[in-house]
Amino acid sequence: MGRILITGGAGFIGSHAVDRFVRDGHEVMVLDNLDPQVHRGRAADSPVHIGEHVRTGRVRFLRGDVRSRADVEQSLDGVDTVVHLAAAVGVGQSMYEPFYYMDVNGSGQAMLMEVMAREPKRWRRFVVASSMSIYGEGLYRCPVHGDLAPAPRPDTQLADGAWELRCPEPGCGRTVMPLATPEVKPLQFTSIYAISKKVQEELALCFGRAYDIPTVALRFFNVYGSRQSLSNPYTGVAAIFMSRLKNGRPPLIFEDGGQSRDFIHVSDVAEAIYRAATAEDAATGAYNVCTGRPTTVREVAEVLALRLELDIAPRIVGKFRSGDIRHCIGDPTAAAEALGFRARVGLAEGFDELLAWAADEEAEDGVAASFAALERQGLVR
Repeated sequence: MGRILITGGAGFIGSHAVDRFVRDGHEVMVLDNLDPQVHRGRAADSPVHIGEHVRTGRVRFLRGDVRSRADVEQSLDGVDTVVHLAAAVGVGQSMYEPFYYMDVNGSGQAMLMEVMAREPKRWRRFVVASSMSIYGEGLYRCPVHGDLAPAPRPDTQLADGAWELRCPEPGCGRTVMPLATPEVKPLQFTSIYAISKKVQEELALCFGRAYDIPTVALRFFNVYGSRQSLSNPYTGVAAIFMSRLKNGRPPLIFEDGGQSRDFIHVSDVAEAIYRAATAEDAATGAYNVCTGRPTTVREVAEVLALRLELDIAPRIVGKFRSGDIRHCIGDPTAAAEALGFRARVGLAEGFDELLAWAADEEAEDGVAASFAALERQGLVR
């Protein structure tokens, strides 16, 4: 059994990954700073989600920062595999706090690798969390011109309420159909967060090649499930909608709600992390962690309200956020072939798990404040 360091292991995705490794008998070290934006109340002072593992000695926990050399050195003691999940997460927030996002995500990972570089032959595998946000818009197909990767929609089009993408070929302008997006699709960066995740991905893969460390970057799509903060207005859309509904308020939806995403349950993501970190072969590279199934944002809001037995319809705000994309659905083929990973939790089952957990959770609704912050910055139009 390996000894694993999981940075960010007390958080949403990280704690589920810890559960998965512990279940198979691995020794786990967790480094987490318990960021108060993510960890509210009691969780801001102790690693609640992994508390039982810490108390029983299955997991060692260090409250610290990946930007601190001393914390990183201590957390790496005695481990041979590194799963780096610690990151600042929030597309909108990254646009007005770019230094913080690049510092935590870029400099934090650089510090981790600098310490790892002292003993390069020690590392069995290195896994880093990337994001679907690096794609920008997904892959599309024009009925005339075939598959294409169009640029983000211009503000002039969005201002007219024309939400769907159009074929960019001269004289065409037809509405294009979204397709499953493979890893080879050209990347587009529509937020500072996306740029920071691409930096993390490239840092890791370059480092792995140089030191012959099998390294995998996992491009997480829209992750949802238990333990996702219901009081962090910059987290995933399912948790944000849940927070609004639990406070008796309608979910706020940009554009017309028809934008689609690939929602994947956190238990499936934990399995993908586990497979990437324990693979016996030399599988390396960047892989989508997704289901391949589209779901619209409006559907998420409506299904959650229905499951909560609330007669609260989402509110379509009729505005758009700078950098938002219309459709991005992942192609799961490469991860299935290289890692043997396939998502198994359907949306209905996943929502049941989320709702059961959220029933006893407090939800501080910070959506209005975050919306106002984006408007003050001119990022909502």
